[in-house]
Amino acid sequence: MEDDFAGLSGTLEMPASAAAAITPDDVADLAHATRALYVGQGGALAVRMLSGDEVTLAEVQTGMIYPLRVTRVLATGTTASGLVALR
Repeated sequence: MEDDFAGLSGTLEMPASAAAAITPDDVADLAHATRALYVGQGGALAVRMLSGDEVTLAEVQTGMIYPLRVTRVLATGTTASGLVALR
């Protein structure tokens, strides 16, 4: 398939072009830092940001995309599920 946007440089304003399911883990980083996270089922979301800061977001909503640059989704503190890394 032809990609009319292939010649454009990838910035954070562009839509995601890759995705991967996330299994929360307290030890292992994601394969790639995200540009956003999709939440399939709402709850709490504990993450390590690209900066290294760790934060828990309470009551993230089902079906939402959150523009977060994260390197890890922590198992401890995360109750949200159906998480997808968008990059």
